[in-house]
Amino acid sequence: MPKNSKVAKRELDDDIIESVKDLLSNEDSADDAFKKSELIVDDPEEKDMESEEKDSEREKNEGERPAWSSKLQYILAQVGFSVGLGNVWRFPYLCQKNGGGAYLIPYLVLLLIIGIPLFYLELAVGQKIRRGSIGVWNFISPKLGGIGYASCVVCFFVALYYNVIIGWSLFYFSQSFQHPLPWNECPLVKNASHTFVEPECDKSSATIYYWYREALNISDSISESGGLNWKMTLCLLSAWVLVCLAMIKGIQSSGKVQISRY
Repeated sequence: MPKNSKVAKRELDDDIIESVKDLLSNEDSADDAFKKSELIVDDPEEKDMESEEKDSEREKNEGERPAWSSKLQYILAQVGFSVGLGNVWRFPYLCQKNGGGAYLIPYLVLLLIIGIPLFYLELAVGQKIRRGSIGVWNFISPKLGGIGYASCVVCFFVALYYNVIIGWSLFYFSQSFQHPLPWNECPLVKNASHTFVEPECDKSSATIYYWYREALNISDSISESGGLNWKMTLCLLSAWVLVCLAMIKGIQSSGKVQISRY
């Protein structure tokens, strides 16, 4: 075989090997590009699976949240939430002070236009989202979360003076197991010569004297702090303990308390 033909054959073999290497390198680059495209493009089926898993987790969390035992318990709880000491004591006073029947006209108009719709909105949103006051407003919009915190602060301020009134009620309840009642008659003051009625009580009445001097034990002036009224302090502490026991288990315990009120 001539020498030139061997050289030509060797060159031809080298060209074939190089072309095969180029083809293999192009195939590897195409595979890499395809894999990258698979990573970039989202699979719609995977999206559906992820959304279903999120929905199932959300339903599971909602199922774990405690619910009312019955519809009657829920209705009584809402009545107890709507009707309080302000409706029984404060409203008749304000009605009489601001014109009697004339006061009822704007009151009923605002009740129908603003009061009842807002109350229904609060109940509907709470039942739908199934969260507390702070969680509901954060769910609607994170920018409205301050409304939930403000409502909690208002409820805390209301609880401060409501528990004081409950403490007064507990004090009078504990003192009512006596015969005769301690606020039925004015106390008598005894000295060496004779016995007479307390002058301060004689000028006012037995109930007013007992309220200021026995129940509240007020000082003679605002500049005098006076001592600790331990009887009223214990009653106030008992009122807070009762509220905490009623709310410690959420609606499971508060619902039963509402039923016992009726």
